Amino acid sequence: MPEETAVLIDGAVRKALAEYRPGVTGLSCLADGADQIFARAVLDLGGMLEAVVPATEYRDGLPGECRAAYDELLGRAVRTHRLDFVESTSESHMTASARMLDDAEVLFAVWDGQPARGYGGTADVVAEARRREMPVRVIWPDGARRD
Repeated sequence: MPEETAVLIDGAVRKALAEYRPGVTGLSCLADGADQIFARAVLDLGGMLEAVVPATEYRDGLPGECRAAYDELLGRAVRTHRLDFVESTSESHMTASARMLDDAEVLFAVWDGQPARGYGGTADVVAEARRREMPVRVIWPDGARRD
């Protein structure tokens, strides 16, 4: 995502999370972009982080420049849920998202409202949360844009 959008999303996520303080626990797969922004905001606001790792090879599929942040955030997680998948695929990602929803009370979705670019994208996760009748907080601040 463009840097300007990352800054906007970071501010919007922090504002939304502030309503859940103190004692918020955030669940995240720690993917590059919005997942890492969310995880860092949870920790910076004094919350606890739980990580969901979709597959053994998940980290290897992340962009190289995001792996150090992934490692750091994973190391700060109070709990890590590791799925049994080896390959990092759309199926493992969607399964991990469903696993996150199992423990969540609300879904914070950084989402422009557009269809998923592939199975397991944000639109699919939002649809699953809504199917479960889980509250969904869509975060897409004015001026944000998708690459």
